Amino acid sequence: MEYKPIRAIISGGGTGGHIFPAVSIAHKLKELNPDTEILFVGAQGKMEMEKVPAEGFEIVGLPMVGMQRRLTLKNILNNLTVPFRVLGSIREAKAIVKKFKPDVAVGVGGYASAPLLWAATGMKIPALIQEQNGFAGLTNKLLGGRVQSICVAYEGMDKFFPASKIVLSGNPIRPAVSKVPTPAMKAEALEYYGLHPGKKHLFVVGGSLGSGTLNHAMKHWIQDGCPGGENVEVIWQCGKYYKKETDAFMEAHPDVKGIVHYDFIARMDLAYAAADVVISRSGASTVSELCAMGKATIFVPSPNVAEDHQTHNAMALVRKDAAMLVKDADAIDDLLPTAMGLLASPDRIARLEKNAGNMALRNAAQVICDEIYKLV
Repeated sequence: MEYKPIRAIISGGGTGGHIFPAVSIAHKLKELNPDTEILFVGAQGKMEMEKVPAEGFEIVGLPMVGMQRRLTLKNILNNLTVPFRVLGSIREAKAIVKKFKPDVAVGVGGYASAPLLWAATGMKIPALIQEQNGFAGLTNKLLGGRVQSICVAYEGMDKFFPASKIVLSGNPIRPAVSKVPTPAMKAEALEYYGLHPGKKHLFVVGGSLGSGTLNHAMKHWIQDGCPGGENVEVIWQCGKYYKKETDAFMEAHPDVKGIVHYDFIARMDLAYAAADVVISRSGASTVSELCAMGKATIFVPSPNVAEDHQTHNAMALVRKDAAMLVKDADAIDDLLPTAMGLLASPDRIARLEKNAGNMALRNAAQVICDEIYKLV
């Protein structure tokens, strides 16, 4: 395929799960042809307005907000403004499309994706959406009938989209976490985190902000005397939000050895490499990374996400014996005992690792970019 220079608008954001795939697609387009022009369209005040320029791309913000599900006075007032903001955003999106003159529009989900793709498809610009999750988001479901191509990360998405438009691409992930770790990388990881090579290793990761549920489960296990963990060391990423209280908790338990805790993990590749078992939420990008790294994982889907999509993401692996699942409501009592049981079963770990690796789609950005060029 000839990768001529093109003009592409990429829209969406709101969370890292939307932003990271969008940026990966943009970097791959520039790699295929450095003369390609890319404009991002995000939602004013959302994290993409900072993250995207930090990656070297221009971004324009729309005054778009989403409907809030919790009934508070503030949320009710917000929801009353949504229709007007949507109409205003579509008007602004049309002006952006008219000015930039893209060859193609790409939506990754999130607030800004809907008005931009609605405007672009209405102006006969070919368009593609990328759905990261195993349960399609509302924005992408609404747009499915208007776009020409739909790149998905999981099988069985024809219950949300026209089957003829679906391309199984996977989610674009960072190169550092796209391969199964070598023994040399594992040795480097253990040294980096100050861990003992003769022990088993658990990585508990709650995302950049942390997870209250996973932290409470860890504290409960520690208070019980770390049953089953006599030969286990733990890397515990508690999150920035919980760092102070986790510091105080660990200071109150000075006899506990073999647990290192951090608010943020800069070298996720080494944390994954060190782990025999990972405990994690099941956001789309995280699931894709864990498959690519071939890790035995216990997922604890967050209950606080739209359409419970983290459960759908995790179940796509559980159904193929490529991961385990503990419900959020059961995590405090059951999560660490489940992890200790898995760490004591090398055969089960090996089976989960093999099956997770078999589900990895490591070439997602290239597949999506090839679809973009087909449309152009």
